Amino acid sequence: MYRNFGERLLKMVNVNVINGQLSQAEINAYINRAHELYPEKVIESIDLKLDGDFVDVDYHFADVPFQRIRRITGYLVGTLDRFNNAKRAEVQDRVKHGVTDNRITQSVRAS
Repeated sequence: MYRNFGERLLKMVNVNVINGQLSQAEINAYINRAHELYPEKVIESIDLKLDGDFVDVDYHFADVPFQRIRRITGYLVGTLDRFNNAKRAEVQDRVKHGVTDNRITQSVRAS
């Protein structure tokens, strides 16, 4: 599956080999295996720690962009840019409820 794109994928992954050396063919095999195991993730780097005949593999993935979603006037939205004028007015007129900390108020009164 990755053979057509192999060269491009291999160049984008930083591989750190610890406690020894590996051939480029072995490193490429670890990169290809990572892409097979995690096809939906972007792999930034791989740490390969050699311990005799064993290799500990540690994958580092790129952060996934996150967009805040809020419930406003009954709709789940990220931004208000698609609201019409009536919905924008409803948002502007809505009452926002705050959170108070009773412990602070009680300690001030006790003083």
